[in-house]
Amino acid sequence: MATLKLLANRLKSVKNIQKITQSMKMIAAARYTKAERELKPARAYGMGATALYEKAEIEPEVEKENHLLLALSSDRGLCGGIHSNVTKAVKAYIAEKGDNINVKVVTVGDKVRMQLQRTHADNIALAVNEYGRKPPTFTEASNIASSILDLGYEFDTAEIVFNTFRTVVSYRTTLQPVIPFETLNASENLSVYDDIDADILRNYSEFQLASIIYTCMMEGACSEQSSRMTAMDNATKNAGEMIDKLTLKYNRTRQAVITRELVEIISGAAAIE
Repeated sequence: MATLKLLANRLKSVKNIQKITQSMKMIAAARYTKAERELKPARAYGMGATALYEKAEIEPEVEKENHLLLALSSDRGLCGGIHSNVTKAVKAYIAEKGDNINVKVVTVGDKVRMQLQRTHADNIALAVNEYGRKPPTFTEASNIASSILDLGYEFDTAEIVFNTFRTVVSYRTTLQPVIPFETLNASENLSVYDDIDADILRNYSEFQLASIIYTCMMEGACSEQSSRMTAMDNATKNAGEMIDKLTLKYNRTRQAVITRELVEIISGAAAIE
């Protein structure tokens, strides 16, 4: 009977977990639909901000010493390995540059911060938390851009590590280059335009940074919601399979207990006769 009680309790707990994962899947599906709808107009910010790089043929100065990485994740989990992929990309980037390159990391979201804290705590220059519980906004992107510019770290090149949304079941971890103001100002290809005031170019560079961050945040948010929806769907299916196995085991155990009790009763009755 003790075994039956344990099986019944476990069966009940798995059914409760299945209800939770099913609810989380439905919530993630609704949020994914909204995130995908808002992603299309948000991509215009990134495309417009990076158009100057292509027109002026400006390339990031990767051979320079000071590099900055912005790693985008969120504070929320239960969405597969989407945050771990960002962490792996950051670690691979730092390992590839070696000791001759100074790489500082700005983490957005607690997930990537906690994963990098164990092995690359010295590289973390800024950690932004309380992010990911609500859809990204341009105000958040502007605040992050301002915090990066106020760090006092004179970086020669910068890249954003984030997840690019592809389909509902597919995303790609991407590195988006960001050209700092000094590189823009020193570019010879900008001479094809009229004389550009340095203050105007600096303002454009700051707005460009915020715009690219905003687009990457929207890409990551949409990828996260689709990944969470897929993860919760898989968890619900796995719970269903576990419920079927536990139900079968429970019924077999209950039948064995009943059979044993019948044998004991019949044996006792035969002994009395």
